[in-house]
Amino acid sequence: MRHLELHIVQSVPVACLNRDDFGSPKTAMFGNVTRARVSSQCWKRAIRKLMAEESPQRFAGHRTRLIIEPLRDRLTQRGLSPEEAQQGAEKLGEAIAKLDNPPTRVKTLFFSSPQQLDALTTAYAENKDTKKAMKAMKTLPGDAADIALFGRMVASDHTLTLEGAAMFSHALSTHRVSNEIDFFSAVDDLKPEDAEDAGAGMTGTLEFNSATFYRFAALNLDMLEDNAHLGSLAPEERREVVRMFVCATLKAMPAARHNSMHAATLPSFVLAVVRDKGHPVQLVNAFEEPVWTRGGLAEASRKKLEEEYALLKATWGVAAVAECRMPDIPLTQLLDEVTRHVR
Repeated sequence: MRHLELHIVQSVPVACLNRDDFGSPKTAMFGNVTRARVSSQCWKRAIRKLMAEESPQRFAGHRTRLIIEPLRDRLTQRGLSPEEAQQGAEKLGEAIAKLDNPPTRVKTLFFSSPQQLDALTTAYAENKDTKKAMKAMKTLPGDAADIALFGRMVASDHTLTLEGAAMFSHALSTHRVSNEIDFFSAVDDLKPEDAEDAGAGMTGTLEFNSATFYRFAALNLDMLEDNAHLGSLAPEERREVVRMFVCATLKAMPAARHNSMHAATLPSFVLAVVRDKGHPVQLVNAFEEPVWTRGGLAEASRKKLEEEYALLKATWGVAAVAECRMPDIPLTQLLDEVTRHVR
């Protein structure tokens, strides 16, 4: 498997990037201590949204249950009467993800792009055959690069399920972390200063932590280039997709509590590795023994990561066709180097 690996060290200040069902920052046990954690799904969504913002013509996919109305509108545009369009939209919705009740949405999220829905409704308008129309969804159009990267699961029709070419781990702090509590109060602007019930208009608590994270992402280049994914694109177009994916993976930040705990940072260290065989390997075991230092954590984490990488190469013979490090080189040079290996 030809693939690209991204090993990222990133420090984040006071934040609650990813909450659990109690509203607390997510954590995990690793190396017998509690670590700060951000789920892969959380960071993937931030990456997908940033790519859509930067290149909406290439990353136009939406995951939604509300596809009946878009399907109906497209069928109407293709000459069907309002009644026929509604019936056709419901038939297609039932085939894609099972209709909900009332039939204004489907039961599970469906990941598709505008051009995919155009192809689906055009095929249905031509022959009124749901099964034949569904075949139009087999090939990804040019605006569905995000579907190729992140994949799609369709329980009601496994032929539409697509394994994503991108792989992510949950981000873990390189060190022990304990969640802390922020007590806050809000003043009532219109309450007189001499009021009998003097004091805050509202009080409460929020949990937060701060951490230096190890983040890992990988991209199966062979899969990305096959016909089920982005094989229909020209090589230079695939290189642009990979370039934007890498850039967004490094820059995107989850938006939770964005206004009250703005914690957007950029990585302090990135190791990008391209291999022509084997499978992606994390370097998280560099931090199985948590980092402990009286100084900063980022530089100590980089040192441990480099030591783990050197150990894997010496012990297991893990070979690479390219290695790039930031900030040793600028982002533009790293992007040029890794995309050179995309066919």
